[in-house]
Amino acid sequence: MEPAVAPPRHAAHHDRNIHPTPLHAPMFTPGHVSPAPLRDDDLCFVFRKNALLVFAGEGETRVPSRREPGGLDPSGPQHYLGRLGDRHCYAAALGTDAPAPEGMEWHDLRSLFGRLDETSFGVAGRAVQIVQWDLTHRYCGRCGTPTDPNPDERSRVCPGCGMVHYPRLAPAVMALVRRGDELLLARSPHFPEGMFSALAGFVEPGESLEQTLAREVREEVGIEITNVRYFGSQPWPFPHSLMIGFVADYAGGRLVLQPEEIEAADWFTIDRLPRLPHRISIARRLIDTTVREIAATRG
Repeated sequence: MEPAVAPPRHAAHHDRNIHPTPLHAPMFTPGHVSPAPLRDDDLCFVFRKNALLVFAGEGETRVPSRREPGGLDPSGPQHYLGRLGDRHCYAAALGTDAPAPEGMEWHDLRSLFGRLDETSFGVAGRAVQIVQWDLTHRYCGRCGTPTDPNPDERSRVCPGCGMVHYPRLAPAVMALVRRGDELLLARSPHFPEGMFSALAGFVEPGESLEQTLAREVREEVGIEITNVRYFGSQPWPFPHSLMIGFVADYAGGRLVLQPEEIEAADWFTIDRLPRLPHRISIARRLIDTTVREIAATRG
């Protein structure tokens, strides 16, 4: 199941306390090689474990620029992420006991879901994955030799055995199952109270995405699916996933829940939807899009 945070809202209602992506939001362009010279307005994504340093008082929640408190020291270690609009972005990790400067706070990325605009949240997700990958690949997993950063790409290279270590990515599929005008939604025990979402699970070695969809739905709720249609994808930094969404049609079977994975599941019509995931998530976009399609067929 997809980990997500959601306010207690029906799909037809507007969420409050959300920082939406502006209509003309700057585009993020990924990069690996840092430009010179460093600039005072560079954006700094600074982490203490998985917590991001932000200005989070009254008004907009945001990350600091290099010239502000919490900004990165130009002489310190940091990872270049790319360019957000005309501002370059960098990431770094501080010690586990590093204090937050006055006026700033450490926030787990989950708690910033919907508080940062969608583009900035995406950059923060990229940043935490790169920082954690770098911290956990300082030594070669094959021979134990200290690794070196590769100047030509985002990787670390073992000078002993030559093994190249790339950032880890774990693909996961999401299935929104339709049965006529009904949607199959389920909840995991770790979801916020009352929240339901589409089914989801990680791709296993040797599987295609379609095979994973069929297996996950069968394992979690005991039904068969057909007519699988691709919807879209979303990077998901909890901790290093790529969510790949699909719509599928019900093909048979009755609901038999996998106890350790699924707490509840049911078929819902679009006029009695439960609490749903946050609007920034692919799960919510998948559900909302399908709800609109069903509503359109009803006229």
